[in-house]
Amino acid sequence: MGKVNQFTPDDHKIVTSAVSLAEKTTDGEIVTIVTGESDHYGDVAWAISGLVALTALLVISLFPEKYLYIVDWMTGGWSGISALPYWALFIFAALKFFGTRLILIWKPLLYFLIPSPIKKARVRKRAISLFRVSTDHRTVGRTGILLYLSMREHRAEIVADSAIVDKVEPAIWGEAMVGMIDLVRAGKPGEGMAEAVRQMGIVLSEHFPKSDQNPNELPDRLIEL
Repeated sequence: MGKVNQFTPDDHKIVTSAVSLAEKTTDGEIVTIVTGESDHYGDVAWAISGLVALTALLVISLFPEKYLYIVDWMTGGWSGISALPYWALFIFAALKFFGTRLILIWKPLLYFLIPSPIKKARVRKRAISLFRVSTDHRTVGRTGILLYLSMREHRAEIVADSAIVDKVEPAIWGEAMVGMIDLVRAGKPGEGMAEAVRQMGIVLSEHFPKSDQNPNELPDRLIEL
């Protein structure tokens, strides 16, 4: 996955400080992870290329006379064909297929074409995978929670351990998400994540107030992948 370059050392300090401050009032353990992208979407690029090639063949089948006219024009009117041969169709489709795939190496165009539900699902899948590695069942009270931000998709996810899921409805985290995304869009990703952490801390302190026998079990620092 692509490494983020929008986060400065100061951003890391802002997020780490926000986590430390939030955890002073709760037994909840907040983990923050940011990445450049959640998936390379190579399969999607190949699928789009195939769709373009098939669409091109469909257009030829619907309007063959236009393409025969182009062939005649290119040969000076000496083509002598009344129908496009199969090998010409194959070459045309192959050019469309591999040409499109080559163009889609340019990531901004690829991400523009990827349907939103696919990006949402990939970001969610990546967040859950990272949660299982970094947070799941790593606290005594099952009070770990992950804040995950994927920059290129412009999406974020909050994934919580079992004790938090039992007490907090997923919709509650919406306010934290809104505050973060607004600041990220404004070019302040560090402040955005810090604001989300602050909102998460308020919720966690209500359901899991700080107890005397609760060590700091997970790292406070921002993890950048």
